Amino acid sequence: MVTPSTEKSWTIPNILSLYRICIFPFILYLIVCKNEQLFAVFITISMVTDILDGLIARVFKMQTQIGTKLDSWADIGTYFLAFLAIYIFKWNELKPYTVSIVIFLTAYLLSYSIMLVKFRKVIGLHTYLFKITGYVQGAFIVTLFVYIFYLPLFYLAICIGVLACIEEMIIVLVISKPVSNAKGLYWILKDKN
Repeated sequence: MVTPSTEKSWTIPNILSLYRICIFPFILYLIVCKNEQLFAVFITISMVTDILDGLIARVFKMQTQIGTKLDSWADIGTYFLAFLAIYIFKWNELKPYTVSIVIFLTAYLLSYSIMLVKFRKVIGLHTYLFKITGYVQGAFIVTLFVYIFYLPLFYLAICIGVLACIEEMIIVLVISKPVSNAKGLYWILKDKN
């Protein structure tokens, strides 16, 4: 587990996460107004800043406790808006794959429910598998809104997402206290021994 190297709040990664949180109302407004083109621009910016905040934090040792929380909340909000937009703008294309979507959403909600029941808060595990999920799902969402619905990328995003949720559920059940920036189940079990 990575220990934050500094508790300075105004780091570049934290500012990028804060941007994603602050832009929520505007992106929601674009969805409500059914402005798909502008939505595509701003959700792409949010997805790119999601990649950048984590990358910059790790490479330049700018990880902080507040950054972990900001990133988690920004991720939840960004993906909530993305899924809402998919429902509003692209549901006809994805409707035949409802079962796959429901399986992923059930796993996702269950992982957060277990976390909330056990620790009474959302913790930023930020496992490698969830980071990969974010990249693949982000690529799918951007491709969907900027280009086309690409079925292999959709299934890849669903499968990796479900595996990441299962891993997080197991981690939450195994750990006795909240941890942040856990690399994955392997490292959690290794640290326990």
